[in-house]
Amino acid sequence: MQYAVRSTRRPLFSLIIPAYNARNTLPACLKAVHASDFQDWELIVVDDGSTDGSAELAAGFGAWVMGTGGRAGPAHARNLGAAAANGRYLFFLDADCQLHPDTLGRAARHLQADPTLDALFGSYDDTPAAPNFISQYKNLFHHYIHQTSRETAVTFWAGCGAICRERFLELGGFDAARYPRPAIEDIELGCRLTAVGGRIRLAKDVQVTHLKKWTLPTLLRSDICDRAIPWSQLLHGATAVPADLNLQGKHRLSGAAALVLLFSLLGMKWRRGTAVFALLSAAALFWLNRDLYQFFRRKRGWFFALRAVPLHWLYYFYGTAVYLLAPIAPNSACR
Repeated sequence: MQYAVRSTRRPLFSLIIPAYNARNTLPACLKAVHASDFQDWELIVVDDGSTDGSAELAAGFGAWVMGTGGRAGPAHARNLGAAAANGRYLFFLDADCQLHPDTLGRAARHLQADPTLDALFGSYDDTPAAPNFISQYKNLFHHYIHQTSRETAVTFWAGCGAICRERFLELGGFDAARYPRPAIEDIELGCRLTAVGGRIRLAKDVQVTHLKKWTLPTLLRSDICDRAIPWSQLLHGATAVPADLNLQGKHRLSGAAALVLLFSLLGMKWRRGTAVFALLSAAALFWLNRDLYQFFRRKRGWFFALRAVPLHWLYYFYGTAVYLLAPIAPNSACR
């Protein structure tokens, strides 16, 4: 499947957007691309077996539309787009992300100012579109993690990230065989890139608005099945664990404190003395994450921050539990 006329010029960016039943968010995504202050790009949308007319919609926005021939996953879809791209850099963008007018221009300036950079990625902004609490929490947490992490990165993010096309092809692209569904294919690619001496920058001023509406079930499934399990399996096979993003020291300590808190609360039924451990671990969690809770308070108020605390502690519990159980967990746990 191919729609629209293919450009033969060599732009700076080949924008590659994988889309699966993305009709609700794709129009806003593509409108923002055309409204960008930076126009040195070609637009490729790879339809991953959609049944809602996403391909035809994308063609109406002037995109060159390719098809995977059926549901193959975003890793395969991105690889397909990359193989056909003309740009010097592949700029991957999710179909539920909306560029700011200056997003592409900022990314271009970073890459042109430092030709030794092989890749960069940005973050969600602090104004997620969906108004419900879970969506606001999830996206603000993502924004905070990226905005408070080191600019010298060891992983990659394909929600809004650019990588040198030649480097991408040398590495073999995303590992679509290992990740046939949305997972950590971008993180794994970044690890491979830095392992061979590649340089990746977290460009904090390169931001997009996330349009996705999260619910508690979709958040838990994504966090556990698509992130924690494959990420833990990758870490157990690594020679060193990167102290970056949500693997910084305070996050590891928070994971341990969350486990102590849970088991202390459970143990209070038999031993009252465990209440001391529960209080100490709760205090440690508050202290280690005080900057995040202050960030929530500044952005959405005290009530929002207080509601976020138990959800955040739950995140540390299941993330740490999955990491500890990953070596013995079956690969089909979430299928």
